[in-house]
Amino acid sequence: MSPDRPIAVAITAMGGQGGGVLSGWIVALAEGRGWHAQGTSVPGVAQRTGATIYYVELIQPRPGRTPVLSLMPVPGEVDVVIAAELMEAGRAIQRGLVSPDRTVLIASTHRSLSMVEKIAPGDGTADSAPVFSAANSQSKQFVGADMQAIAENTGSVISAVLFGALAASGALPFPRDAFEATIRNAGVGVKASLDAFAGGFAAARGEAQAAPAPKPARGIPIGGSDADRARLCALLNRANTEFAPDAAEMLTHGIARLVDYQDIAYAEEYVALVAKIAHQYSSLAVEAARHIAAAMAYDDVIRVADLKTRASRFSRVRGEIRAEAKQIVDTTEYMHPRVEEICATMPAGMGRAFETNAGLRWLLRVGFDRPRRVRTTALAGFAALYLIAGMKRWRRNLLRHGRETAHRDAWLTIVQAQGSPDVALELLKSRRLVKGYSDTHSRGHGKFDKIMGALGLLDGREDAADWVRRLRDAALADADGRKLDGAIATIKSFR
Repeated sequence: MSPDRPIAVAITAMGGQGGGVLSGWIVALAEGRGWHAQGTSVPGVAQRTGATIYYVELIQPRPGRTPVLSLMPVPGEVDVVIAAELMEAGRAIQRGLVSPDRTVLIASTHRSLSMVEKIAPGDGTADSAPVFSAANSQSKQFVGADMQAIAENTGSVISAVLFGALAASGALPFPRDAFEATIRNAGVGVKASLDAFAGGFAAARGEAQAAPAPKPARGIPIGGSDADRARLCALLNRANTEFAPDAAEMLTHGIARLVDYQDIAYAEEYVALVAKIAHQYSSLAVEAARHIAAAMAYDDVIRVADLKTRASRFSRVRGEIRAEAKQIVDTTEYMHPRVEEICATMPAGMGRAFETNAGLRWLLRVGFDRPRRVRTTALAGFAALYLIAGMKRWRRNLLRHGRETAHRDAWLTIVQAQGSPDVALELLKSRRLVKGYSDTHSRGHGKFDKIMGALGLLDGREDAADWVRRLRDAALADADGRKLDGAIATIKSFR
């Protein structure tokens, strides 16, 4: 590399990934070796819809000459591109920042899903294969590894791992100890950062990493009375003796979920429902166990309040932000209860009365239907949600539970009425459309009902199972259901 030409380094990172820290380390590294260095940044849109580009240029000093360094990366003139996430590497390639004759591309291969991927009703995750292909073909050298996993295993942040990968790549003419000295001189989180640096260095060199300690398997809640524990043992024994091993495993997960969600009696009801399907079509036991459990553990206001007030959640939040023992963490929840959700949390008769009376609905709208922020780390906010979570004991008497149970039973009746196990299987799988809460639940519920309503159009067709699958895929393709409506219209045109 010519001493008259600076080394250009572009870093693309999202908020919270430490792109600014990494940029600062590179500048400090160069200056510590007597080089000229300059770092700039151009912020992107907030969070995952756009990343900040940090740009560093560094050059060896020449006597009597003062360098003029650029403020922005120029396509075709970048020596190193560092991407803190795989699709950000793809964006850098699209911008022309990666050149096959010049650029060393360093990227974490993990994914942080974009908003477009997250809002898709089904699996909207973009295919990573084209990005890997472009990274290998369009760069001079591609260094890729799951840097986020290394950061989590070492209790650090991804910027330190990327710094280690940069050192291992040889893209900068500085020894490893100079990189490590830069971290030490920063004086913040030194041990964790050095551990992460070492992990990134080893990953870039293709060296094996020690596997993280396995997490303990999640157990089934066994609190309550001796009688409840005995019933749970009997239920687990039934799952393992009456069902094939794969179905028994799925049932065990479902039992754990429903005991946690409600109680042992609810789990017993669940196993009985699965058994009815399995006795008719044994091949459907696994899918029945999967989707019936999801249908019975629906998301309601009580469940949301329960999850937000658990000690495990506060511990998880502290762990995610790496809060130290002496640090105070304040958690604020954004909530917007709708009138429909408030009515659904009332006893069935009262809820229907409020729903059908315009005056009572108006009172609820005025009193409750507005956005609010609830601090669950404050006594008032925690107490309010804790009391709502305590309504779990009365859930079976509430309007929402009655409706969910009726809808579940109608669905299973239709499944059992099918003469074809293939059609019954696709109807079981279609229940995945109903998920979430509020508007998300309403949209999914409506799509599911449309598929159930279209079954009459498929009577006598040999490809009925395939069409149910197509309808489900169409329902998952967009949020507003236009593709599902188009698929149903296509079926009608055949008649």
